[in-house]
Amino acid sequence: MEYLTLLWGTVLLRPYVFVFLAVYLTIAILDMGVIRSIVFTGLAYTIAFISEYSSTRNGFPYGFYSYIETTRDQELWISNVPFMDSLSFTFLAYVAYTMALFLWSPLKKNRWDIRLVENEHIRKSLKVVFSGGVLFMLMDIIIDPVAFRGDRWFLGKIYTYKEQGEYFNIPLTNFFGWLIVGACILYCFTRLDGWLAQNFPHQPHEIPAQALLGPGLYFGVLLFNLAVTFYIGEWLLGACGVGLTFALSWLLYYKIRNPEKIAL
Repeated sequence: MEYLTLLWGTVLLRPYVFVFLAVYLTIAILDMGVIRSIVFTGLAYTIAFISEYSSTRNGFPYGFYSYIETTRDQELWISNVPFMDSLSFTFLAYVAYTMALFLWSPLKKNRWDIRLVENEHIRKSLKVVFSGGVLFMLMDIIIDPVAFRGDRWFLGKIYTYKEQGEYFNIPLTNFFGWLIVGACILYCFTRLDGWLAQNFPHQPHEIPAQALLGPGLYFGVLLFNLAVTFYIGEWLLGACGVGLTFALSWLLYYKIRNPEKIAL
Protein backbone atom coordinates (compact mmCIF):
# COMPACT_ATOMS: atom_id res chain seq x y z
CA MET A 1 0.00 0.00 0.00
CA GLU A 2 2.87 2.37 0.79
CA TYR A 3 4.39 1.80 -2.65
CA LEU A 4 1.03 2.53 -4.31
CA THR A 5 0.77 5.76 -2.34
CA LEU A 6 4.28 6.79 -3.36
CA LEU A 7 3.61 5.86 -6.98
CA TRP A 8 0.46 7.99 -6.95
CA GLY A 9 2.51 10.80 -5.43
CA THR A 10 5.00 10.42 -8.28
CA VAL A 11 2.19 10.95 -10.80
CA LEU A 12 0.88 14.01 -8.95
CA LEU A 13 4.34 15.58 -8.64
CA ARG A 14 5.39 14.93 -12.25
CA PRO A 15 2.17 14.73 -14.34
CA TYR A 16 3.89 15.89 -17.53
CA VAL A 17 6.25 12.87 -17.40
CA PHE A 18 3.29 10.51 -17.41
CA VAL A 19 1.56 12.41 -20.23
CA PHE A 20 4.68 11.92 -22.36
CA LEU A 21 4.89 8.29 -21.19
CA ALA A 22 1.26 7.60 -22.17
CA VAL A 23 1.75 9.15 -25.63
CA TYR A 24 4.97 7.15 -26.09
CA LEU A 25 3.31 3.86 -25.14
CA THR A 26 0.44 4.53 -27.53
CA ILE A 27 2.81 5.23 -30.43
CA ALA A 28 5.12 2.31 -29.58
CA ILE A 29 2.27 -0.20 -29.27
CA LEU A 30 0.80 0.93 -32.60
CA ASP A 31 4.23 0.51 -34.20
CA MET A 32 5.72 -2.54 -32.44
CA GLY A 33 2.94 -4.21 -30.49
CA VAL A 34 2.51 -4.66 -26.74
CA ILE A 35 5.28 -7.21 -26.06
CA ARG A 36 8.06 -5.37 -27.89
CA SER A 37 6.96 -2.08 -26.32
CA ILE A 38 7.11 -3.63 -22.85
CA VAL A 39 10.56 -5.05 -23.58
CA PHE A 40 11.80 -1.67 -24.84
CA THR A 41 10.42 0.10 -21.76
CA GLY A 42 11.87 -2.41 -19.30
CA LEU A 43 15.23 -2.51 -21.04
CA ALA A 44 15.54 1.28 -21.29
CA TYR A 45 14.50 1.77 -17.66
CA THR A 46 16.96 -0.87 -16.41
CA ILE A 47 19.92 0.57 -18.33
CA ALA A 48 18.98 4.11 -17.29
CA PHE A 49 18.69 3.16 -13.62
CA ILE A 50 22.03 1.31 -13.63
CA SER A 51 23.69 4.32 -15.26
CA GLU A 52 22.25 6.72 -12.69
CA TYR A 53 23.02 4.42 -9.77
CA SER A 54 26.59 4.17 -11.03
CA SER A 55 27.10 7.86 -11.73
CA THR A 56 25.81 8.96 -8.32
CA ARG A 57 28.45 6.71 -6.75
CA ASN A 58 31.51 6.74 -9.02
CA GLY A 59 30.85 9.48 -11.57
CA PHE A 60 30.40 7.23 -14.62
CA PRO A 61 28.93 7.89 -17.13
CA TYR A 62 27.45 11.36 -16.44
CA GLY A 63 29.90 12.74 -13.91
CA PHE A 64 29.36 13.01 -10.15
CA TYR A 65 25.91 14.20 -9.12
CA SER A 66 23.37 13.40 -6.44
CA TYR A 67 19.61 13.63 -6.01
CA ILE A 68 18.21 15.84 -3.26
CA GLU A 69 15.92 13.67 -1.16
CA THR A 70 13.33 16.28 -0.19
CA THR A 71 10.56 14.30 -1.94
CA ARG A 72 11.50 10.82 -0.70
CA ASP A 73 8.34 10.62 1.41
CA GLN A 74 6.17 11.97 -1.43
CA GLU A 75 7.18 9.91 -4.48
CA LEU A 76 8.68 6.55 -5.37
CA TRP A 77 12.45 6.19 -5.16
CA ILE A 78 14.53 3.16 -6.15
CA SER A 79 17.56 3.25 -3.86
CA ASN A 80 18.87 6.82 -4.24
CA VAL A 81 17.25 7.55 -7.64
CA PRO A 82 13.71 8.90 -8.15
CA PHE A 83 11.65 6.39 -10.11
CA MET A 84 10.32 9.02 -12.49
CA ASP A 85 13.80 10.14 -13.54
CA SER A 86 14.96 6.80 -14.95
CA LEU A 87 11.44 6.22 -16.32
CA SER A 88 11.72 9.33 -18.50
CA PHE A 89 14.64 7.72 -20.35
CA THR A 90 12.21 5.21 -21.87
CA PHE A 91 10.25 7.64 -24.00
CA LEU A 92 13.26 9.85 -24.69
CA ALA A 93 15.20 6.86 -26.05
CA TYR A 94 12.23 5.70 -28.12
CA VAL A 95 11.59 9.04 -29.82
CA ALA A 96 15.32 9.39 -30.54
CA TYR A 97 15.14 5.92 -32.15
CA THR A 98 12.14 6.92 -34.29
CA MET A 99 13.96 10.08 -35.38
CA ALA A 100 17.00 8.04 -36.42
CA LEU A 101 14.81 5.59 -38.35
CA PHE A 102 13.02 8.46 -40.05
CA LEU A 103 16.29 10.04 -41.18
CA TRP A 104 17.91 6.80 -42.39
CA SER A 105 14.95 4.89 -43.87
CA PRO A 106 13.33 5.45 -47.25
CA LEU A 107 9.83 6.86 -46.91
CA LYS A 108 6.49 6.18 -48.58
CA LYS A 109 4.96 9.60 -49.10
CA ASN A 110 1.53 10.70 -50.24
CA ARG A 111 1.48 14.40 -49.39
CA TRP A 112 1.52 14.37 -45.55
CA ASP A 113 0.72 10.66 -45.28
CA ILE A 114 4.33 9.63 -44.59
CA ARG A 115 5.31 6.08 -43.59
CA LEU A 116 8.57 4.24 -43.23
CA VAL A 117 9.54 1.58 -45.72
CA GLU A 118 10.14 -1.28 -43.29
CA ASN A 119 13.68 -2.65 -43.48
CA GLU A 120 15.02 -4.90 -40.73
CA HIS A 121 18.63 -4.25 -41.76
CA ILE A 122 18.19 -0.50 -41.29
CA ARG A 123 16.31 -0.96 -37.99
CA LYS A 124 19.22 -2.84 -36.42
CA SER A 125 22.05 -1.01 -38.18
CA LEU A 126 24.83 0.62 -36.18
CA LYS A 127 24.25 3.91 -37.99
CA VAL A 128 20.71 4.01 -36.55
CA VAL A 129 22.02 3.04 -33.10
CA PHE A 130 24.75 5.69 -33.06
CA SER A 131 22.68 8.48 -34.61
CA GLY A 132 19.85 7.60 -32.23
CA GLY A 133 22.32 7.99 -29.36
CA VAL A 134 23.35 11.40 -30.72
CA LEU A 135 19.72 12.51 -31.07
CA PHE A 136 19.07 11.26 -27.53
CA MET A 137 21.98 13.34 -26.24
CA LEU A 138 20.89 16.43 -28.19
CA MET A 139 17.56 16.36 -26.35
CA ASP A 140 19.42 16.60 -23.07
CA ILE A 141 21.23 19.75 -24.20
CA ILE A 142 17.81 21.40 -23.86
CA ILE A 143 16.37 19.29 -21.03
CA ASP A 144 19.12 19.11 -18.42
CA PRO A 145 19.89 22.83 -17.95
CA VAL A 146 16.22 23.64 -17.37
CA ALA A 147 15.76 20.62 -15.09
CA PHE A 148 18.79 21.78 -13.09
CA ARG A 149 16.85 25.02 -12.49
CA GLY A 150 13.80 23.12 -11.28
CA ASP A 151 13.52 25.28 -8.17
CA ARG A 152 12.34 28.08 -10.48
CA TRP A 153 9.40 26.08 -11.85
CA PHE A 154 7.14 23.24 -10.70
CA LEU A 155 9.74 20.46 -11.03
CA GLY A 156 11.56 21.59 -7.88
CA LYS A 157 15.27 21.34 -7.10
CA ILE A 158 15.91 17.61 -7.47
CA TYR A 159 19.65 17.16 -8.06
CA THR A 160 23.02 18.83 -7.87
CA TYR A 161 26.41 18.25 -9.48
CA LYS A 162 29.58 17.88 -7.45
CA GLU A 163 31.24 20.62 -9.53
CA GLN A 164 29.85 23.45 -11.61
CA GLY A 165 29.66 22.48 -15.27
CA GLU A 166 30.77 24.23 -18.43
CA TYR A 167 27.39 24.46 -20.22
CA PHE A 168 24.86 26.46 -18.17
CA ASN A 169 26.13 24.68 -15.02
CA ILE A 170 25.92 21.23 -16.66
CA PRO A 171 29.27 19.38 -17.04
CA LEU A 172 30.12 18.19 -20.53
CA THR A 173 30.63 14.68 -19.13
CA ASN A 174 26.86 14.56 -18.64
CA PHE A 175 26.23 14.80 -22.38
CA PHE A 176 28.90 12.19 -23.07
CA GLY A 177 27.05 9.92 -20.65
CA TRP A 178 23.75 10.49 -22.43
CA LEU A 179 25.35 9.56 -25.75
CA ILE A 180 26.73 6.32 -24.26
CA VAL A 181 23.49 5.38 -22.50
CA GLY A 182 21.28 6.22 -25.48
CA ALA A 183 23.44 4.17 -27.84
CA CYS A 184 23.56 1.32 -25.30
CA ILE A 185 19.75 1.22 -24.98
CA LEU A 186 19.26 1.19 -28.74
CA TYR A 187 22.06 -1.31 -29.36
CA CYS A 188 20.62 -3.79 -26.85
CA PHE A 189 17.08 -3.38 -28.14
CA THR A 190 17.99 -3.69 -31.82
CA ARG A 191 19.92 -6.91 -31.07
CA LEU A 192 16.72 -8.32 -29.49
CA ASP A 193 14.22 -6.83 -31.90
CA GLY A 194 14.64 -9.35 -34.72
CA TRP A 195 13.96 -12.26 -32.34
CA LEU A 196 11.04 -10.41 -30.77
CA ALA A 197 9.52 -9.61 -34.16
CA GLN A 198 9.69 -13.28 -35.18
CA ASN A 199 8.24 -14.63 -31.93
CA PHE A 200 5.76 -11.84 -31.26
CA PRO A 201 4.76 -10.67 -34.75
CA HIS A 202 2.79 -7.46 -35.01
CA GLN A 203 1.29 -5.82 -38.05
CA PRO A 204 1.62 -2.05 -37.57
CA HIS A 205 -1.72 -0.26 -37.59
CA GLU A 206 -2.30 1.74 -40.72
CA ILE A 207 -2.40 5.34 -39.49
CA PRO A 208 -1.94 8.38 -41.74
CA ALA A 209 1.46 10.06 -41.24
CA GLN A 210 2.52 7.23 -38.95
CA ALA A 211 6.24 7.91 -39.49
CA LEU A 212 5.78 11.39 -38.01
CA LEU A 213 4.29 10.24 -34.69
CA GLY A 214 7.57 9.46 -32.91
CA PRO A 215 9.40 12.52 -34.27
CA GLY A 216 6.34 14.59 -33.35
CA LEU A 217 6.70 13.50 -29.73
CA TYR A 218 10.45 14.19 -29.95
CA PHE A 219 9.75 17.81 -30.83
CA GLY A 220 6.89 17.96 -28.34
CA VAL A 221 9.35 17.20 -25.52
CA LEU A 222 11.76 19.84 -26.84
CA LEU A 223 9.05 22.49 -27.13
CA PHE A 224 7.79 21.78 -23.61
CA ASN A 225 11.27 22.29 -22.20
CA LEU A 226 11.85 25.40 -24.32
CA ALA A 227 8.58 26.86 -23.04
CA VAL A 228 9.74 26.31 -19.46
CA THR A 229 13.16 27.78 -20.32
CA PHE A 230 11.62 31.06 -21.50
CA TYR A 231 9.08 31.01 -18.66
CA ILE A 232 11.90 31.15 -16.08
CA GLY A 233 13.64 33.90 -18.04
CA GLU A 234 16.68 31.98 -19.31
CA TRP A 235 16.86 33.79 -22.64
CA LEU A 236 20.36 32.77 -23.71
CA LEU A 237 19.71 29.13 -22.85
CA GLY A 238 16.39 29.38 -24.70
CA ALA A 239 18.10 30.87 -27.76
CA CYS A 240 20.58 27.97 -27.84
CA GLY A 241 17.70 25.52 -27.57
CA VAL A 242 15.74 27.24 -30.34
CA GLY A 243 18.80 27.10 -32.62
CA LEU A 244 19.21 23.38 -31.98
CA THR A 245 15.50 22.74 -32.51
CA PHE A 246 15.54 24.59 -35.83
CA ALA A 247 18.56 22.58 -36.98
CA LEU A 248 16.81 19.31 -36.14
CA SER A 249 13.60 20.57 -37.78
CA TRP A 250 15.56 21.30 -40.95
CA LEU A 251 16.84 17.72 -41.02
CA LEU A 252 13.28 16.45 -40.74
CA TYR A 253 12.05 18.86 -43.43
CA TYR A 254 14.89 17.91 -45.77
CA LYS A 255 14.05 14.23 -45.44
CA ILE A 256 10.35 14.87 -46.06
CA ARG A 257 11.23 16.80 -49.20
CA ASN A 258 13.68 14.09 -50.29
CA PRO A 259 12.14 10.80 -49.05
CA GLU A 260 14.67 8.58 -50.83
CA LYS A 261 17.72 10.45 -49.55
CA ILE A 262 19.55 10.20 -46.23
CA ALA A 263 19.24 13.36 -44.15
CA LEU A 264 22.27 12.71 -41.95
